[in-house]
Amino acid sequence: MGDCRLQAFERELLTLLPRLRRFARSLARDAADADDLCQAALERALKAREQWQPGTRLDAWMYRIIRNSWIDEIRARTRRGQTFLAEEAGACVGAESDADTWMELHDVDRAMAEIPAEQREVIALVLVEGLAYREAAEILEIPIGTLTSRLTRGRQALARRLEAA
Repeated sequence: MGDCRLQAFERELLTLLPRLRRFARSLARDAADADDLCQAALERALKAREQWQPGTRLDAWMYRIIRNSWIDEIRARTRRGQTFLAEEAGACVGAESDADTWMELHDVDRAMAEIPAEQREVIALVLVEGLAYREAAEILEIPIGTLTSRLTRGRQALARRLEAA
């Protein structure tokens, strides 16, 4: 990749960063995990920048890298098992109550966290990022009918949870 093309690639990648972080957050549900996921995906993209085809959508390519990175992370966590409690498990020890912590969470974030991952990633790509159904289906490597079904169920689940909040 020539210097000009490399600089253009990196500039476009930087402009996508807020959207990439938002998508990573929708998958990981934890800000620190989302930042780690985004960083890992950016590293993968920079190492594999020769594989990206100029003229194609960089955002779709990056969403796929983020999703695949998250799948890899989930598999690694599963293999490691639950030998020790996560550091976050002790974060609220000594706090007045867990209710205080929960009350501070934003209703939409909480509702998103409660729906299945398949629905969350479809909602993140279509409703939050504004991708067309076909683009989102290609990124997730699922038929468009499956995407539509997950989106419908996800919207309904979000609406129920937000009404209850």
